[in-house]
Amino acid sequence: MPESVAGGPIQPRCTVSEATALIKECLEKGVGWLWVEGEISNFLAHRSGHLYFTLKDPGAQLRCVMFRGSAGRLRAALRDGLRCVVQGRVTVYERGGQYQLIAERLVPLGEGELQLAFQALKERLAAEGLFAAERKRPLPAYPETIGVVTSPTGAAIRDIERVLRRRWPPIRILLRPTLVQGPEAAPDIARAIAELNSRDDIDLLIVGRGGSL
Repeated sequence: MPESVAGGPIQPRCTVSEATALIKECLEKGVGWLWVEGEISNFLAHRSGHLYFTLKDPGAQLRCVMFRGSAGRLRAALRDGLRCVVQGRVTVYERGGQYQLIAERLVPLGEGELQLAFQALKERLAAEGLFAAERKRPLPAYPETIGVVTSPTGAAIRDIERVLRRRWPPIRILLRPTLVQGPEAAPDIARAIAELNSRDDIDLLIVGRGGSL
């Protein structure tokens, strides 16, 4: 009869290393990647180039490490008290028996909400394969007709036309006027792209907004 603990039979046992490895696997598969908002504390820049810090809020704290490669891409100087949003993956530091976030990106709050949204959009489109190399087509060296999707009254169309005429005077420019801001802009731009893309006489499309090129 096997030994018992608290009146029950002992189940198949594992080592501490095996238990920790199992916990690590469950966390990595079950939680994976996260965007986490909090305040930096206990910040340490190691001579190896790795960054160590704790991300906290009033109710909890999360140990984080950002390895040298990711730290080298930071645009902001980290410090204790900095409120930020961190993207990373949850894992377990087995030797210390502690779970932590491996930070890949960090954006200070108040400076980067738009950048965060842009980055999230880029990642979603990349996951859909829209940036894959095999989807890209070679550009003609000397296009005859370029379709332009933009506002007919903004600075963008003037800048686009000026640059195109300077670089390739014979070019034919076909403008498809659209909204470039507001809730109706996205569907209007999508319709414009579809319309111009269906034509056989257009070599390239430019979707433009803003005052520079």
